[in-house]
Amino acid sequence: TRMTTSDPLADMFTRIRNAAAAHHEEVRVPASNVKRAVADVLRQEGYLRGISELTEGPRNYLKLDITYGDDRKAMLSGIRRVSRPGLRVYVSKQEIPRVFGGLGIAIMSTSQGVMSGREAWRRKIGGEVLCYVW
Repeated sequence: TRMTTSDPLADMFTRIRNAAAAHHEEVRVPASNVKRAVADVLRQEGYLRGISELTEGPRNYLKLDITYGDDRKAMLSGIRRVSRPGLRVYVSKQEIPRVFGGLGIAIMSTSQGVMSGREAWRRKIGGEVLCYVW
């Protein structure tokens, strides 16, 4: 019984949030290109240790390994969907948000791919704000 969701990214974020809160080493999410791209940013920013792909029958999954510090706390304490199917949130390059005074990151979908808000700012491009992570 697979739950169909109108917002697969929100579902991915919930799974990651729950897994980190429960101290799971890894979490699986149904694979897609945009989820893979978001996971890559999470890995670059240190929130995930690794990403691998699994195929089980007809379905592909991403296995995300969550990063924990020496204190056994997940590096990722929160992840929040910003733009959603019902309300898309786009920003120009001047409006790229800083998340928790720069302690967190925004993940954005831009014309040059999915990247952190910092990277988008560096490249002077705006786009859709997929989520905040801290």
